[in-house]
Amino acid sequence: DETEFRNFIVWLEDQKIRHYKIEDRGNLRNIHSDDWPKSFEKYMKDVNCPFKIHERQETVDWLLGLAVRLEYGDNADKYKDSTPDGAKNTDNTAKNAEPLINLDVNNPDFKAGVMALANLLQIQRHDDYLVMLKVSFRRLTQDAIAKASQSKEGLPVALEKHILGFDTGDAVLNEAAQILRLLHIEELRELQTKINEAIVAVQAIIADPKTDHRLGKVGR
Repeated sequence: DETEFRNFIVWLEDQKIRHYKIEDRGNLRNIHSDDWPKSFEKYMKDVNCPFKIHERQETVDWLLGLAVRLEYGDNADKYKDSTPDGAKNTDNTAKNAEPLINLDVNNPDFKAGVMALANLLQIQRHDDYLVMLKVSFRRLTQDAIAKASQSKEGLPVALEKHILGFDTGDAVLNEAAQILRLLHIEELRELQTKINEAIVAVQAIIADPKTDHRLGKVGR
């Protein structure tokens, strides 16, 4: 939505990036102006965004990365000693190392779920439902590896154009995080494409009513 997009840009500038002085944000805040795209284009140049005005997804991701970096810079003391939740309690980590331990294998819902998954993956039935579940996991893992091994053609990406938004202290980890973010964006694009295709398919159906001249009306 165009209005939401413009409000989002204004919010980022007002609350996080704050590149302009308050009195200089008037043109950007005037989201209903016909000249807003020009103001936004100037703003992108002023913050040194490497993308063009029509590359919205890339621009949004870049601006978010800039906002995260500035937020971290303003609160470095607060975040520098932060520890991931999963690393705070080693006991919980050990307990969760084997997720199948606490499963109730006699639960009817569990059995029905395992059978449905086994049928879907065409796995031979076994008296031990836990064995079937583990085989299903193994099959899913193999399928995932096979899919990941399929090569995809694409254009080279300049990682230096994408600000990560935080620094791990390790150049290799920073580059890996940038790659993961770009891969996530690609997955979101594929999802959006599928959603758009579904919407078009539904619209094609509802926009093509059948006409029955004998009844003198249009409809199904």
